[in-house]
Amino acid sequence: MAKKPTTRRRSTSPDPATAYALNMIAGKVVAGPHVRAACARHLRDLETCETRGLVWDKAAVKRAIGFFRDVLTVEVERTDDDGQIVSQAVPFLLHPSQAFIVGSLFGWKQESGLRRFRRAYIEAGKGSGKSPMAAGIGLYMLLSQNKLRAEVYSAATDKDQAAILFRDVVAMWERSPQLNKRLVPSGVNPVWQLTDVSKSSFFKPISTDKRGKSGIRPFCALVDEIHEHFDNSVIEMLRAGTKANQDALIVEITNSGFDRKSVCWQEHEYSIKVAHGDEENDAWFSYVCALDEGDDPFEDETCWPKANPTLGATIKPQFIREQVNEAKGMPSKEAMVRRLHFCEWTESETSAFSRSALELIFGAVDADALSESGRPCYGGLDLSRAKDLTAFTLTWLLDSTRDKWRFAAKTWFWTPKDTLLERGKIDRAPYAGWVKDNFMEAVPGKRIGYGWVADALGSICAKYQPVSIGCDQYGLEQLRDQLTERGLSLPCVVHPQGFQRRVVSETEKGKTSTGAEEVYLWMPDSINKLEAAVVEERIVIETNPVQRMCMTGVIYEQNRTGHRMFAKDKATSRIDGAVSLAMSVGMATLAATEKPKKYQMLFIG
Repeated sequence: MAKKPTTRRRSTSPDPATAYALNMIAGKVVAGPHVRAACARHLRDLETCETRGLVWDKAAVKRAIGFFRDVLTVEVERTDDDGQIVSQAVPFLLHPSQAFIVGSLFGWKQESGLRRFRRAYIEAGKGSGKSPMAAGIGLYMLLSQNKLRAEVYSAATDKDQAAILFRDVVAMWERSPQLNKRLVPSGVNPVWQLTDVSKSSFFKPISTDKRGKSGIRPFCALVDEIHEHFDNSVIEMLRAGTKANQDALIVEITNSGFDRKSVCWQEHEYSIKVAHGDEENDAWFSYVCALDEGDDPFEDETCWPKANPTLGATIKPQFIREQVNEAKGMPSKEAMVRRLHFCEWTESETSAFSRSALELIFGAVDADALSESGRPCYGGLDLSRAKDLTAFTLTWLLDSTRDKWRFAAKTWFWTPKDTLLERGKIDRAPYAGWVKDNFMEAVPGKRIGYGWVADALGSICAKYQPVSIGCDQYGLEQLRDQLTERGLSLPCVVHPQGFQRRVVSETEKGKTSTGAEEVYLWMPDSINKLEAAVVEERIVIETNPVQRMCMTGVIYEQNRTGHRMFAKDKATSRIDGAVSLAMSVGMATLAATEKPKKYQMLFIG
């Protein structure tokens, strides 16, 4: 049974956790809105705790922080006398932000003496010392809570991820004489469990990728990088195991994520509401780092501590500065830097198109005027699997100078009408509103019939006369049957969707010496040409929120040779419009590269 605290009264000298909160409110600490709210919550609770059955145990705060200082060590890099960078183990002196977290978790209690906070969600920038802090929390729960048969876990969806945090635990054990006396290892290289034989307690990694975990009863569980969890199976497994243990603690630590349909996003949103008082939950601790609205970390370094509370201690400004400079030169890296280092929930894991770049290239496209001017246009068709989006893009070639091509593009979208509202809720997209505003067309029924698509394509192509249309192989046979019935013909070319190249023509270049040069279509090349056009502002894409959703939802997939694809299975939204756009740009640049000797075109219909 938990020991009751001896007093509820606070001394006039603030403890480290309260001192951090007071400095925060006084403006002496730079932090984002949700951390400021967490500190304000702490100070409010100190004023109202006696009427709510809560106790602030200052002695418990000092004991927990002292455990880190006196028992644990962390590795730091320092310069020796010869100017060489060396790693050195030093006492784990908690940063004030870490002292606030640790102090809050162990200082707040119920009147019964049981802990107040049973769940904790901590989100901060990469390199903020979350994992070593969590490892220390687990060791403190194992050794200093007078718990017999305590089960402490580092948990994840797979064993490799679960082992990452546990390696910090093992490293602390190896460097600490006190821990060496108390804990017995199981396994050698790697150690897979540490056991306190005197209390029959243990600390080990655990995952959901193997069966037989239904009997666990965690006293403490540390969940690392929850943004990488594809579902809530780990959390639910742990929660189920703590039901009979009123003093159990689950701590989640993570970088910001990109998937707003994930369990991490749900925990993130709920934690923000708790911090701001929009949700009442005395058992939930929240520490969510974020920038303030209007902050631009790529232009203003003063906002960096809001996402990186231990900046200057566990992570150096120069490292983040290097990441920012690289992202400025490589727009495809921007989303990752914003997510990992500035706690921004970016639209995708590795965004194909940065938000700032897209803002510059969306605009008005007068398709009729372009057609009347005689500009050639090229198509890209991404047929749906019947129940989502079908996208058709026409791209006009405005300047055919090789590698300096200029384009204008317009995309048409079709989607089933009968499932519009349901899929809008699932995809978290206002499809009904977009249909009403004529940004996409709802096709009657629960599926998109190929007959409807054939009619629509026939009408569009008759008006704008595309030179060629790049198509996914999927569905072409069914579309051909519908076109044939209508007496229509389309200049389609199969555009591979994977990493396979497809030779479509030969040019005269080099024929006298080495033979004809092959001209080919493949998605990585089309994607590269589209990205270059976006970054260099050589394309205007007709303003359409559906297309904007598609482009911001794209995630890159890269093979071993460094070539990139749009990964549909990892996308955070429908990306059909981005696929059709890339294919159409690929077709346009293919035609402009060389005058082909022969062009392998398939007129379907």
